[in-house]
Amino acid sequence: MSISSIAAIAYGLLAAVGGILGYANARSKPSLMAGLISGALLIAGGVAHAQGLGWGWPLSLVITIVLLIVFAVRFWKTRTFMPAGLMILAGVLALIGLWVGQ
Repeated sequence: MSISSIAAIAYGLLAAVGGILGYANARSKPSLMAGLISGALLIAGGVAHAQGLGWGWPLSLVITIVLLIVFAVRFWKTRTFMPAGLMILAGVLALIGLWVGQ
């Protein structure tokens, strides 16, 4: 399994767990839905890339960039590390992993 596949799957798991925690702490259904959907798409992209399917890497890349933008806006508004700062940091690491592993 390549670094890019691992990066996408790891970031997907973090997004899904973050959505679940957001729901558990604040009963935020949007956080739950966004976390599970983006997490599932990232995991699907990582698994597809690991299997040699051409659509896996671009899907993971696009979802990672979208999440980086969403969390950058959220960080700009709240100035808090959790969860926006953590997801930005993880997203940048995932983006580097996606790019290097390609």
